[in-house]
Amino acid sequence: MRALVLAAAVFAASPAFAQQEFPATLAGHALLPAATFIQPPADAPADLATPGKFTGAARNEAVGSVMGRSAGRPTGLSLPFRGQPAQGHSGIKRMPDGTFWVITDNGFGAKANSPDSMLYLNRYRIDWEKGAFERLQTIFLSDPDKKVPFRIANEATERRYLTGSDFDLESFQIIGDKIWIGDEFGPYLIRIDMTGKVEAVFDTLVDGQVVRSPDNPAVTTPAVPGGPVDFRVRRSKGFEGMAASPDGRFLYPLLEGALWDSQTNALEMLDGKQYLRILEFDVQAGRWTGRHWKFVLDENNLSIGDFNMIDATTGMIIVRDDNEGVPERACPQGQRAETCFHALPRIKRIWKIEMTDANAGGAVRKIGFIDLLRIQDPNNRARKPLSGGAFQFPFFTIENVEVVDADHIIVGNDNNLPFSSSRDPNQADDNEMALLRVPEFLRAR
Repeated sequence: MRALVLAAAVFAASPAFAQQEFPATLAGHALLPAATFIQPPADAPADLATPGKFTGAARNEAVGSVMGRSAGRPTGLSLPFRGQPAQGHSGIKRMPDGTFWVITDNGFGAKANSPDSMLYLNRYRIDWEKGAFERLQTIFLSDPDKKVPFRIANEATERRYLTGSDFDLESFQIIGDKIWIGDEFGPYLIRIDMTGKVEAVFDTLVDGQVVRSPDNPAVTTPAVPGGPVDFRVRRSKGFEGMAASPDGRFLYPLLEGALWDSQTNALEMLDGKQYLRILEFDVQAGRWTGRHWKFVLDENNLSIGDFNMIDATTGMIIVRDDNEGVPERACPQGQRAETCFHALPRIKRIWKIEMTDANAGGAVRKIGFIDLLRIQDPNNRARKPLSGGAFQFPFFTIENVEVVDADHIIVGNDNNLPFSSSRDPNQADDNEMALLRVPEFLRAR
């Protein structure tokens, strides 16, 4: 981040200001129905026409025969599907023409259950007046030139389309005519062209050493019981967010979880709080620079959802707990049932942070946050019921945030189809995008 200005000392915040909450007003709300499906390319294996066959206890070919569940609650949508589901929105990028590219994650949440779930990006036009998505383009990932360094699910096919058993795509940036993708399984950094063809796959280096998750093919089980299995990245805690410098020179992949420290036999912490590493990758040189920043969690074991820069020194990071639901449908205290929410969300925030050359290697400065459970809607833009007089984003996973203009940002959920039901206990979540007016947040220093 050589372009970052040395501004930290000038804008040093008081502790009170660092915890400042900024208001957010709903300016638009759009829905893509949960049951939205995309047909695979004509040259894709027939197996990919019915994803979700491996999400149950055993292989299951009967379309629509296994009910999806969220925290034990039936969601009303059943697997396998006919067609690839347009779900799992896990990263967003606004284009100069006002359209949005959105990336879909690995499919059903794990390597083992997602070999028939395709990996792709969609470009959408969002009509805020109608509250609707228009899909304009889809890019399916493939590896015809065999750049992926391990055996993939569709190894023996000509086009070699990639699936959720190969990678878990969670974040991306478009720089020139290349798309850079952050993966959770490796974790890897992947470069593809605008047709979806893989050009390179990079291991993740931290302090000069390769770090891996248990889903990395290089991590294997021991030959005898009790043997060591060495990895530092917890499952599903790889690259969840990835920002880029405004000039496109550097990428800033953000790990979702704290790394394991073998010296202390504990997760990495700063003053008793877990921290997540923001790494730096030099796009032109094609290598990790060795620099990092620490994003310190407000509470241990929270997760992040997305990360994008606002300008050269400030960015936005979604922070969340693992809860979902709305107060109107909460279970009676101490009870748990299939028709109510037993653990309501407490923390669904977007933090504004500052990262500079001055604080490289240390903690980023937290400037303030937006509470996604306290969004005002004076102009009645919400297409879902309000809760306690406010519009809420009460989802288990919220994984999209991007600047739209000088006053607005866009925020979107990952609906984990059919495994999340955050507004109605028994109805699978739609894909939602909210346009938020947040001028004070964007201008704060």
